[in-house]
Amino acid sequence: MSSSPSPTPQQLKKALIASGFEVFRTLPEEVVLAERVRENLILDSGVRLGPVQEGLRVRVVLRAQRADFPSEDEALLFERVRKLAEPAVADGFLEIATSVNAVKDPADPERTLDTFYELSLARDVATVEDAVPVLKFALSLEKAVAAIAEGR
Repeated sequence: MSSSPSPTPQQLKKALIASGFEVFRTLPEEVVLAERVRENLILDSGVRLGPVQEGLRVRVVLRAQRADFPSEDEALLFERVRKLAEPAVADGFLEIATSVNAVKDPADPERTLDTFYELSLARDVATVEDAVPVLKFALSLEKAVAAIAEGR
């Protein structure tokens, strides 16, 4: 069985734009989709598409922020993110990585503003056409655990 070479991120970008998606940035290994917050403001949506050995991989990054749950330990924060990920897992996404990322103050790199506890999920598809509904689903997901003011 012969397979055609995987598309490059630049080729994916063109196909995604043609499919109606907005691109936030193109990285060497994947295309990051944009989320339009306002007419003049787009942000990283946390949803990406990139080539893999056999086809394409839709990846979504979900997170909890330390500032929202200052008294919880790392394990509990990741538990919160995994709870947030349940709809994606039910749709066929698999957990592929976790990371802890400190957000530094741009004016003072010694100062940490917050820490993100991130969970990367992925679902492989064969073609860009197969990716379109998966990407739309991933874009619809809540990407960050919301702090709930319980009784406060």
